[in-house]
Amino acid sequence: MDALALVAIAGIALLVAYFTYGRWLSRRVFQLDPDAETPATTERDGRDYVPTRKSIIFGHHFTSIAGTGPIVGPAIAVMWGWLPAILWVVFGAIFVGAVHDLGSIVVSLRKKGRSIGDIAGDLLGPRARLIFLCILIVGLWIVLAVFGLVIAVVLKQYPAAIFPVLVQIPLALIIGVLIHRKGRSIVIPSFLALGLMYASVIWGDAGLLGEFNAQMASQPIWMWTAFLLGYAYAASVLPVWLLLQPRDYINALQLITALGLITTGLLAAAILGGPSLGSASPDRPPLEIVAPMINWTPVGAPPLLPVLFITIACGACSGFHCLVGSGTTSKQIAKETDARVVGYGSMLTEGFLATLVIAACVGGIGLGAASQLNTNPGLITPGPEQLDSLKAGEPVDWGVVPYSQKIPTRPGVDKRTFIVESDGFQIDEFATVKIEETFIERDASGARSQLRTEFHTAPIGEWIWLEDGRVAVISPDRYAMSGPIAFAKQYESWSAAGSLGKKVGAFVEGAANFVASLGIARDVAIALMAVMVASFAATTMDTACRLQRYVIQELSRTFLPRRGRHECAGCGYDLSGHASNPSITCPECGAEHPAHEVYHHDNDKSWLAASALNPFKWLATVHGASIFAVVTAALLAAIPASGQSWSLAGAGQGALILWPLFGATNQLLAGFAFIVIVAWLLATGRPKWFAIPPLVIMLIVPASAMVWQAFVGNADNPSWLSQQNWLLVSVATITLALEAWLIIETALRWTGDQRPNWLGADSA
Repeated sequence: MDALALVAIAGIALLVAYFTYGRWLSRRVFQLDPDAETPATTERDGRDYVPTRKSIIFGHHFTSIAGTGPIVGPAIAVMWGWLPAILWVVFGAIFVGAVHDLGSIVVSLRKKGRSIGDIAGDLLGPRARLIFLCILIVGLWIVLAVFGLVIAVVLKQYPAAIFPVLVQIPLALIIGVLIHRKGRSIVIPSFLALGLMYASVIWGDAGLLGEFNAQMASQPIWMWTAFLLGYAYAASVLPVWLLLQPRDYINALQLITALGLITTGLLAAAILGGPSLGSASPDRPPLEIVAPMINWTPVGAPPLLPVLFITIACGACSGFHCLVGSGTTSKQIAKETDARVVGYGSMLTEGFLATLVIAACVGGIGLGAASQLNTNPGLITPGPEQLDSLKAGEPVDWGVVPYSQKIPTRPGVDKRTFIVESDGFQIDEFATVKIEETFIERDASGARSQLRTEFHTAPIGEWIWLEDGRVAVISPDRYAMSGPIAFAKQYESWSAAGSLGKKVGAFVEGAANFVASLGIARDVAIALMAVMVASFAATTMDTACRLQRYVIQELSRTFLPRRGRHECAGCGYDLSGHASNPSITCPECGAEHPAHEVYHHDNDKSWLAASALNPFKWLATVHGASIFAVVTAALLAAIPASGQSWSLAGAGQGALILWPLFGATNQLLAGFAFIVIVAWLLATGRPKWFAIPPLVIMLIVPASAMVWQAFVGNADNPSWLSQQNWLLVSVATITLALEAWLIIETALRWTGDQRPNWLGADSA
């Protein structure tokens, strides 16, 4: 199966699922009503609750949930082979991720646009609400700090993307004003903005703009982090229509256009071949999958099960999506029926993006990739006794030469290949490159029977054909590869492929090869892909800051004086006259509620009744919660990375300390959201069987992965306990304890005497 067939089959499966399973969920289960009033209308405030047309809210939601998750996750998961990765992406997106996203949005729509964590209090009790909100704050805290680092790393790695990314901000502000204040059509401004964005990619690195990009790329990480957090604060407090919506919308146009370019380029590469990587070799390499179908034991990797699931994460299912869906999206949907396109459709689109990432990493990277050339001489030739004991995949030093570069081979291939310069000690345009390819042949017992060495020579810039692909030295310090050896170089080991730059680079290089197959200059194609990655990260960052503000406000209101209306959590019946009764029955719907569940804050009255000395009064405000979110993220980022002493130059990477926790924690959050969704389905008498398997999977698998990371590990990936990393061990233990606590609370609700207390918990 080649890369084109892989993408085509996955794309068709996702499309069919939208028109079948997605339609059934929307009509039969969630019963979306186009005439029902949504929170965007009933709670409209012009800042957060704003009725928005379907195309714009789709752009906001898709770009917010996507981020770099469906890029960096699948880009490392293909080390276990393309088959496990694509199976989890397709089936996970259809039956787990999209169900989770749609369910989170619908539950929030029926509960006045409140977050999934706040709604947990109605369905599962106040302790469950507190668990949810605390986990949300920690998760968003890490996301906000890390995504500043992600954007900085991408832009420093690809400086040509800096101006195109920054210019999106003023374009978004202009479009926001034109659409909201002037009542203009969105079509013409959107296409003008899209044209300007692509023009900035093509010409945004020339002349003075090139100098600007280089200057910005030279700035330290901490300056980028500070700037990006300042932007996130502004995006959090400004009205949603002014910056967040238009920026996400034009980003969605740019990103969907980029996905279209990648798909078209994939088709061109499959038919015509990939781009030529040099005038000396004008032929176009064929497109093929150069990664193994399944590789159970990549060098230095953790076990495929259960770590594959938390590695791919957002490409199949992400708990972060329930925050976006119930935090910002549900406050902007104008018609209930739009939830199917926005919720279910966006997740399937993200699954298709993850599919393209897999294709770029297992097929596009084989069309050509460049790597640094090691020019350090002095390697020692091994003796016969060393070769006798050599096992497939082991490194070996080979020869004393002016310089040498080992070329990786496919996993399990018993061969050693080196580039050696044969004409003097300096490479120049007159030098001849020699490749020594030594095959270690073994008999039936596994012992070495003989060595066979082949030599290949070519001038600088010309391809040398090898058994696993081809190689060309293209400059004194770089060489290019295509075919399986290009994939093997990118994924030499888990640690080598797992860095942020490597993961992003695998997608950028592979996808750029697809785009370049259309005849677009490769440097422009690389800039396009880098802008795409940075734009995804930026939209996730500003949305995360807004979500963190909502969560902090919701949690802070818990500690304000109780003032305001007393309503039935199910039907909204006024229970003011029963407020002093610890347990009552609602006269309207018959639901029984303890007093603390009957009570709902009237936010304005609660805030006014609080003392000025109460810090939660300040945290319950828009600016107070946003400042707290940004400052705490900045403090986390300021901590030096693990093993480094503090310095201003190294600041900005502190969130990486907690980042190993995020994959499993993020997936567990999806399991928690499924608990709320199933509780709502039970409370409203709707079918629930389809949500039980995803609920079980998203509780057991991430917990298993966290247990493995924290307490088990292996020789290449020692557990946090064996490393005595007490911070990660402590947070992991607390997280697992909170999961157990939430499951116990849920079990008591579903099987105990308290069950009638939440049967009327639907306001629809």
